[in-house]
Amino acid sequence: MKKLLTTSAWLAIIAGIILVVGSIWAITFTYQNVARENITTPDDASIPGTPVRGPLTLKSQADVIYKHAFEGAGGLTYAEAPRQIPQVDENGNPVLDANGEPVMIVNAARNTWVTATTLMTALNLGVISYAFATFVLLFGLVSIWTGITFRALSKRY
Repeated sequence: MKKLLTTSAWLAIIAGIILVVGSIWAITFTYQNVARENITTPDDASIPGTPVRGPLTLKSQADVIYKHAFEGAGGLTYAEAPRQIPQVDENGNPVLDANGEPVMIVNAARNTWVTATTLMTALNLGVISYAFATFVLLFGLVSIWTGITFRALSKRY
Protein backbone atom coordinates (compact mmCIF):
# COMPACT_ATOMS: atom_id res chain seq x y z
CA MET A 1 0.00 0.00 0.00
CA LYS A 2 2.86 2.34 0.84
CA LYS A 3 4.44 1.91 -2.60
CA LEU A 4 1.09 2.54 -4.34
CA LEU A 5 0.48 5.72 -2.33
CA THR A 6 4.03 6.97 -2.89
CA THR A 7 3.90 6.33 -6.64
CA SER A 8 0.43 7.88 -6.90
CA ALA A 9 1.59 10.89 -4.90
CA TRP A 10 4.50 11.59 -7.22
CA LEU A 11 2.42 11.04 -10.36
CA ALA A 12 -0.26 13.43 -9.09
CA ILE A 13 2.31 16.06 -8.14
CA ILE A 14 4.14 15.79 -11.49
CA ALA A 15 0.86 15.89 -13.44
CA GLY A 16 -0.27 18.87 -11.36
CA ILE A 17 2.94 20.77 -12.04
CA ILE A 18 2.63 20.10 -15.78
CA LEU A 19 -0.99 21.31 -15.73
CA VAL A 20 -0.11 24.46 -13.76
CA VAL A 21 2.81 25.32 -16.05
CA GLY A 22 0.72 24.63 -19.16
CA SER A 23 -2.15 26.77 -17.95
CA ILE A 24 0.14 29.66 -17.04
CA TRP A 25 1.67 29.41 -20.52
CA ALA A 26 -1.84 29.44 -22.09
CA ILE A 27 -2.92 32.48 -20.09
CA THR A 28 0.30 34.31 -21.01
CA PHE A 29 0.01 33.30 -24.66
CA THR A 30 -3.59 34.54 -24.86
CA TYR A 31 -2.76 37.79 -23.06
CA GLN A 32 0.23 38.57 -25.29
CA ASN A 33 -1.65 37.83 -28.51
CA VAL A 34 -4.57 40.00 -27.47
CA ALA A 35 -2.33 42.82 -26.19
CA ARG A 36 -0.34 43.08 -29.44
CA GLU A 37 -3.53 44.05 -31.30
CA ASN A 38 -3.77 47.29 -29.26
CA ILE A 39 -7.58 47.18 -29.08
CA THR A 40 -9.36 49.66 -26.83
CA THR A 41 -13.06 49.32 -26.13
CA PRO A 42 -15.18 52.17 -27.54
CA ASP A 43 -17.08 54.59 -25.34
CA ASP A 44 -20.37 52.74 -25.79
CA ALA A 45 -18.97 49.39 -24.62
CA SER A 46 -19.97 47.89 -21.28
CA ILE A 47 -16.37 48.53 -20.17
CA PRO A 48 -15.62 51.79 -22.03
CA GLY A 49 -12.21 53.14 -23.04
CA THR A 50 -10.23 50.18 -21.68
CA PRO A 51 -7.42 48.25 -23.38
CA VAL A 52 -8.66 44.78 -24.33
CA ARG A 53 -6.56 42.26 -22.45
CA GLY A 54 -8.55 39.90 -20.24
CA PRO A 55 -11.77 37.93 -20.56
CA LEU A 56 -14.07 40.75 -19.41
CA THR A 57 -12.74 43.29 -21.90
CA LEU A 58 -12.70 40.65 -24.65
CA LYS A 59 -16.39 39.96 -24.01
CA SER A 60 -17.17 43.68 -23.82
CA GLN A 61 -15.51 44.28 -27.20
CA ALA A 62 -17.30 41.31 -28.82
CA ASP A 63 -20.65 42.56 -27.51
CA VAL A 64 -20.14 46.08 -28.83
CA ILE A 65 -19.12 44.75 -32.26
CA TYR A 66 -22.37 42.78 -32.34
CA LYS A 67 -24.32 45.89 -31.32
CA HIS A 68 -22.72 48.02 -34.05
CA ALA A 69 -23.18 45.37 -36.75
CA PHE A 70 -26.81 44.81 -35.75
CA GLU A 71 -27.59 48.54 -35.77
CA GLY A 72 -25.67 49.02 -39.05
CA ALA A 73 -27.77 46.32 -40.68
CA GLY A 74 -30.99 48.04 -39.67
CA GLY A 75 -31.76 45.62 -36.86
CA LEU A 76 -31.26 42.51 -39.00
CA THR A 77 -28.88 39.65 -38.42
CA TYR A 78 -26.80 38.18 -41.23
CA ALA A 79 -29.40 35.49 -41.91
CA GLU A 80 -32.24 38.02 -41.94
CA ALA A 81 -30.56 40.60 -44.19
CA PRO A 82 -31.21 40.23 -47.93
CA ARG A 83 -28.24 39.24 -50.08
CA GLN A 84 -28.99 42.03 -52.55
CA ILE A 85 -30.71 45.38 -52.17
CA PRO A 86 -31.87 47.99 -54.69
CA GLN A 87 -29.25 50.51 -55.72
CA VAL A 88 -30.23 54.09 -54.88
CA ASP A 89 -29.09 57.41 -56.27
CA GLU A 90 -27.86 60.41 -54.27
CA ASN A 91 -31.49 61.39 -53.52
CA GLY A 92 -32.33 57.94 -52.16
CA ASN A 93 -34.42 56.92 -55.18
CA PRO A 94 -34.00 53.42 -56.66
CA VAL A 95 -31.90 53.21 -59.80
CA LEU A 96 -33.85 51.46 -62.55
CA ASP A 97 -32.57 49.37 -65.43
CA ALA A 98 -33.79 49.58 -69.05
CA ASN A 99 -36.88 47.50 -68.18
CA GLY A 100 -37.84 49.75 -65.26
CA GLU A 101 -36.74 47.16 -62.71
CA PRO A 102 -34.56 48.19 -59.74
CA VAL A 103 -30.85 47.56 -60.17
CA MET A 104 -29.81 45.17 -57.42
CA ILE A 105 -26.43 45.42 -55.67
CA VAL A 106 -24.67 43.45 -52.94
CA ASN A 107 -25.93 44.33 -49.48
CA ALA A 108 -22.86 45.88 -47.81
CA ALA A 109 -24.48 45.61 -44.37
CA ARG A 110 -24.67 41.84 -44.80
CA ASN A 111 -21.01 41.71 -45.76
CA THR A 112 -20.21 43.71 -42.62
CA TRP A 113 -21.78 40.88 -40.62
CA VAL A 114 -19.16 38.48 -42.01
CA THR A 115 -16.36 40.68 -40.70
CA ALA A 116 -18.17 41.29 -37.41
CA THR A 117 -18.76 37.56 -36.93
CA THR A 118 -15.08 36.82 -37.53
CA LEU A 119 -14.01 39.44 -35.00
CA MET A 120 -16.59 38.34 -32.42
CA THR A 121 -15.51 34.72 -32.82
CA ALA A 122 -11.85 35.57 -32.28
CA LEU A 123 -12.65 37.65 -29.20
CA ASN A 124 -14.95 34.99 -27.76
CA LEU A 125 -12.28 32.33 -28.35
CA GLY A 126 -10.00 34.46 -26.20
CA VAL A 127 -12.62 34.37 -23.45
CA ILE A 128 -12.87 30.59 -23.79
CA SER A 129 -9.07 30.28 -23.73
CA TYR A 130 -8.90 32.17 -20.44
CA ALA A 131 -11.72 30.08 -18.98
CA PHE A 132 -10.20 26.77 -20.06
CA ALA A 133 -6.72 27.74 -18.87
CA THR A 134 -8.15 28.75 -15.49
CA PHE A 135 -9.94 25.40 -15.22
CA VAL A 136 -6.72 23.55 -16.04
CA LEU A 137 -4.83 25.68 -13.48
CA LEU A 138 -7.33 24.78 -10.77
CA PHE A 139 -7.25 21.11 -11.78
CA GLY A 140 -3.45 21.19 -11.60
CA LEU A 141 -3.54 22.68 -8.11
CA VAL A 142 -6.02 20.01 -7.00
CA SER A 143 -3.74 17.35 -8.48
CA ILE A 144 -0.76 18.73 -6.55
CA TRP A 145 -2.81 18.83 -3.37
CA THR A 146 -3.94 15.24 -3.96
CA GLY A 147 -0.32 14.20 -4.44
CA ILE A 148 0.69 15.91 -1.20
CA THR A 149 -2.16 14.14 0.60
CA PHE A 150 -1.15 10.74 -0.85
CA ARG A 151 2.44 11.41 0.17
CA ALA A 152 1.36 12.19 3.74
CA LEU A 153 -0.76 9.02 3.83
CA SER A 154 2.12 6.92 2.51
CA LYS A 155 4.20 7.94 5.53
CA ARG A 156 1.53 6.59 7.89
CA TYR A 157 1.44 3.11 6.34
